[in-house]
Amino acid sequence: MLVVLTGGTGGAKLIQGFSREVDPAELTIICNTADDFVLHGLHISPDLDTIMYTLAGISDPVKGWGIQDDTFTVLHQLEKFGAEVWFKLGDRDIATHIVRTHLLRAGFKLSDVTERLRSKLGIKAKILPMSNDEVETRIETSEGEISFQEYFVKQRWQPEVKKVFYAGVAKSWSAPGVLEAICDAAKIVICPSNPVTSIGPILAIPGVRDALRRTTARVVGVSPMIGESAISGPAHNLMAAQGIDPSAHGAAKSYADFLDGFVIDRGDERLRGKIEALGIRVVATSVIMKSLDDKRRLAREVLALFEK
Repeated sequence: MLVVLTGGTGGAKLIQGFSREVDPAELTIICNTADDFVLHGLHISPDLDTIMYTLAGISDPVKGWGIQDDTFTVLHQLEKFGAEVWFKLGDRDIATHIVRTHLLRAGFKLSDVTERLRSKLGIKAKILPMSNDEVETRIETSEGEISFQEYFVKQRWQPEVKKVFYAGVAKSWSAPGVLEAICDAAKIVICPSNPVTSIGPILAIPGVRDALRRTTARVVGVSPMIGESAISGPAHNLMAAQGIDPSAHGAAKSYADFLDGFVIDRGDERLRGKIEALGIRVVATSVIMKSLDDKRRLAREVLALFEK
């Protein structure tokens, strides 16, 4: 079984590659849910939805999120009524949130809801939320404390970040199947996702990091960085705010206690020695994924690292 820890669009791209290179039924995805929030009375799980839409073959290939060819009639009407519309919800996307919210209010756990949605979308891979408990990434900025979605989407990651923390994580539990998947895995991959706000919350769930240290499976990560900038998004700003070197070396070091191998971009070849000094095997290639061929190629190269 291939187990993948992910969040954000970079992770979804690599997972799409994996889904074409391995039997999807042998793929288990552990997904960040600390970006979840409630808007218009609806429970929205951005990272879970991005993974589901990607594996269902309905995601918007240009934006990297949402549903392809979706319409925005509801959003336009909400705007007429004076509602906040900074988070762009398409009509078909809203249907997902309505069903999720209805089931959660009926007493189902997020993992149960995710399983039902996965099944209805015909997805063969297993998708596990990191936790059924409410864990929220909060950003302390120069302008005050805000949620990650407000920072990332509403304010387009412009405020200066002072600190990032995960509200509620200390009292949370991993969702059913998460620790078991890590312990039973044959291979584990840390996707090229934001180390602070995508992978960080998963690792902060009690027991997850320990499970990664104890597992007999090899663990391979893929760098989300090229030089001192993230491939996409504000990872470099958030890493710096947390005292993490905003580079491939910084990302690798934050996983060093459980990482066996790390894939970096060729442009970061100069960092190979520093990362290998951490006891981590390094492979350099192109980590840019613009096309399906790119995603499949990188997936193959990551899988090949397990055989060396």
